[in-house]
Amino acid sequence: MRFAVVCSLLGMLIAQVGCSRSEPVVKIGFVAPLTGDQAPHGEDMLRAAELAVEQANAEGPVLPGHRLQLLALDDQRSPTQAVAAAKKLVADRDVLAVVGHLNSSCTMPASAIYHQAGLVQISPISSNPQISRQGFDTFYRTCATDDLQGPAAAIFAIRELCATRPRREFRSCRVFILDDMTTYGRGLANEFKKKAKALGAELLGHEGITQGDKDFAPLLTKLKPLEPDLLYFAGMFPEGALLIKQSQEVGLSCQFLGGDGLFDPVLIELATPRAAEGISITTIGSDVHEIPTAQAFVREYESRYGPIGAYSAYAYEATRIAIWAIQEASLKDRAAVLAVMKTLKDYPGLFGLQNFDEKGDTLIRDIGIFTVKGGRFHFVKTATWD
Repeated sequence: MRFAVVCSLLGMLIAQVGCSRSEPVVKIGFVAPLTGDQAPHGEDMLRAAELAVEQANAEGPVLPGHRLQLLALDDQRSPTQAVAAAKKLVADRDVLAVVGHLNSSCTMPASAIYHQAGLVQISPISSNPQISRQGFDTFYRTCATDDLQGPAAAIFAIRELCATRPRREFRSCRVFILDDMTTYGRGLANEFKKKAKALGAELLGHEGITQGDKDFAPLLTKLKPLEPDLLYFAGMFPEGALLIKQSQEVGLSCQFLGGDGLFDPVLIELATPRAAEGISITTIGSDVHEIPTAQAFVREYESRYGPIGAYSAYAYEATRIAIWAIQEASLKDRAAVLAVMKTLKDYPGLFGLQNFDEKGDTLIRDIGIFTVKGGRFHFVKTATWD
């Protein structure tokens, strides 16, 4: 008899354990570079997404009887890996929305896969304007686009940075442009170039480099006799750091301006604070520390992880919006989540009331300008692009 009771209790325990292990889940996919040279950006974004999911679970079930889970994948900044990750997320029927990717060159091909599956994708930071012009109703993004950032950079370069350079009387601002030949880099560089030309800059040249290259000294040495007033780079921080450091080493004396892909403290570390002193960058958005509606997030993030990353707030915003859409849908159904996303209006987000246009682009379109002083990025101002 005692043996039967023990067996019965053991059976109940096993059943309970089994039930806990099979607890229904709702998943949000997350994709960014989590290994390789861009991992610092991806890790900062992942921490913010994890924080959003943790907070949502603490608030209660996102759907009755379901636990919210973040499924994080590494696209290694490779379009091929991004497509593989997208296919994996699409195949998992528990995934109701995706937050990602970082690089526009990854988001562009992956977005087609999400669209075919009717799966909502919210990119925190892929800023190439062509992505939202594909007509995919599943695509949204929480950042401004490069057709705003590029012109804002050109205005700042021509009217302010070049104005501080000792130049011959009546000489136009002499600009050389570099990009990393990715969807993001080339697109941003072209937007910068169009506006710079319209403002009367003298364009000395426009060349491309390859992500992963390490030695830019021959290229920079070739630029030196051209005497540029400004070198503009549209790319990511690993290559940007080397360009900054090696420019100083070859004696290229000019202003350096880059896009938001350079906005990471690792840039200053890799370039060395001395070489990075005085360089400027534009960013997708203003300083999050100065936005009143973002202060609770900033305090929570920095108390856990230290200084907030360049794209942390955007990843948090995208994840919270995905959570909101799932909650409002009240169904474990991708079509229902997509239908809810199309109704979003005045979502109370980190950057204020969040809305999207018919293409899925955010209507919050601030562009920030930062400069490096004393080994740190310092916010200069919110820029204008017209």
